[in-house]
Amino acid sequence: MIVGTAGHIDHGKTRLLQALTGQAGDKRPEERERGITIDLGYLYAPLAADAAPTGFIDVPGHERFIHNMLAGAQGIDLVLLVVAADDGVMPQTREHLAIVELLGIPRALVAISKCDRVEPARRSQVRTEIQTLLAAGPYARAPLVEVSSVTGEGIETLRQALLQAQDEVRRRSDEGGFRLAIDRAFNVTGSGIVVTGTALSGHVSTGEVLALGPTGKAVRVRGLHAQNQPAGEAFAGQRVALNLSAERLTLEQIHRGHWLQAEWLHAPTRRLDIELQLLASEARKFEHFSPVHIHLGTQDVLGRVALLDTTQLAPGGRAFAQLLAHEPLHAVHGDRLVLRDQSAQRTLGGGRVLDPFAPTRQRRSPERLAQLQALAQARSLEAVLPALLAGSAGGLDPQRLERQFNRPRDTWKLPADIRVIATRQGSLLFSSAGWQAHKDALLAQLARFHALEPDQLGPDRERLRRFAALPLERPAFISLLDVLLDDGLIVASGPWLHLPDHQVCLSEEDEGLWRQLQPLLEQSAIDPPWVRALALATGRDEDAVRLLLCKLARLGLVYRVVHDRFYTEAAVRQLAAMLVQLAADNPTVRVIAFRDRLGLGRKRCIQILEFFDRIGLTRRVGNLRYIRADSALATPRPL
Repeated sequence: MIVGTAGHIDHGKTRLLQALTGQAGDKRPEERERGITIDLGYLYAPLAADAAPTGFIDVPGHERFIHNMLAGAQGIDLVLLVVAADDGVMPQTREHLAIVELLGIPRALVAISKCDRVEPARRSQVRTEIQTLLAAGPYARAPLVEVSSVTGEGIETLRQALLQAQDEVRRRSDEGGFRLAIDRAFNVTGSGIVVTGTALSGHVSTGEVLALGPTGKAVRVRGLHAQNQPAGEAFAGQRVALNLSAERLTLEQIHRGHWLQAEWLHAPTRRLDIELQLLASEARKFEHFSPVHIHLGTQDVLGRVALLDTTQLAPGGRAFAQLLAHEPLHAVHGDRLVLRDQSAQRTLGGGRVLDPFAPTRQRRSPERLAQLQALAQARSLEAVLPALLAGSAGGLDPQRLERQFNRPRDTWKLPADIRVIATRQGSLLFSSAGWQAHKDALLAQLARFHALEPDQLGPDRERLRRFAALPLERPAFISLLDVLLDDGLIVASGPWLHLPDHQVCLSEEDEGLWRQLQPLLEQSAIDPPWVRALALATGRDEDAVRLLLCKLARLGLVYRVVHDRFYTEAAVRQLAAMLVQLAADNPTVRVIAFRDRLGLGRKRCIQILEFFDRIGLTRRVGNLRYIRADSALATPRPL
């Protein structure tokens, strides 16, 4: 169990821990000289002879060191709220209590300290004050123990209360990737760099490789201590010290606030969607896009808060919001955070992370707000997945979900109606209904294209993607199209895509012009005339000839080798056969050899070779070309 103190300055937190553990708290010279705790203190002691060591985190109570208190409050199992009997409830008592409530710390004990200084009536008065303070919050039933670090009064009672709580604290799940928010880093002679913190999830063993800090630098765990004891592995909920090693790793590269985590979890982010709660003690409404200090884990970074479902938030209110941090953050769904004002003078509120990978667009759309509502109520990844899919027409990235929920994919139990679609850039998740809707929409859009362009066989892939305008990224669209092609619902004729029953029929006028043009193209074979020459020969308008030949090219009856020069299929196959024969004599095809074989000019030969590059018969490497064996034109067939 990890116990953290809380309370106003000079209320005896450090002295109380010393009475409980027998160990001195303030170890820094400045702390001893000034008589106050400035930074976090760490103690480990068994509360009974046969008990495991309990970790204690002693936090500073001065308002100037709230940022240090926040760094120590992350990951504790029980807060020991200390209130001096002579002072009673003070400003930092209230602020510390608000912070631990915002962080969702599950249990609390209250120690009324310095009871040797006051009369029984004052004790009773302070007890009433504390009960009133706690009445409206989650610690209304927290035990209150009157103690004195000077006389020893109540120390044993407090110890027994802590032991009982230790028996009742549930061990945290060690599922998911290891995560530790670093609160200290130092050099140990003979060992090297050591970092400490509270393990928030997962487990770690010696020899493992973890990702360190915002850069994700790979570091190896040379050794570790758990709860101040040498160990081979450590688990969530323990105070952990890790001896790290890596190439060119220096102490200057590590700071409080950095994360140490499983490599697959490393995904820095600057935008987080959260469920925000504003403290009821705030004097005015919270405005949209206000600057704040964000305290997450042991990090303290500046940022702004964009309110998503309102423009102002009244004291005590809740709202969905997006954090825009000035520095990279790390978080997973369910992480707690605290927000303080821009000058770091007071605590404004806090929240719970819903999505650490918040979108930059459509963040206030009804679909997105519905997703956030589902995330706020979610008990598991599986429970919220249908709602997330309903608002994600483009599918969900499983790797992002793994990181968002800290759940490796092999632990998921996906509902039966969820489809895993493979794309060239990884898998995507769709609901079966959503995937079918995309298929139906694409078929409908292709039918609309045929209605609008009846004289075209169909669009190519990119034109169809633009025309259909489905809410899919290109890899997902290609996978959708491939499924429809495999199912025979869409047919590919060369590069053109069309419905199986769609055919292009030339008009009578086009048929008549083609009957004039076809002999001219066939007679010229591998040296066809330009469009202008064909127009002169037939006495037809040049634009009309060009338009018909382009239409015939889409039908696959001719090939447009260069802008205004069209070849028949027979001519293209004749040229391809020449190339294949040249490659049989020499694996590489050179322009000069091809020119000599054709008897045409060098420029024309280059144009023909570039055409074959485009359609996949040849592959160019520098000034040389190689025949692609998988090309249909590489195997001659009878014309």
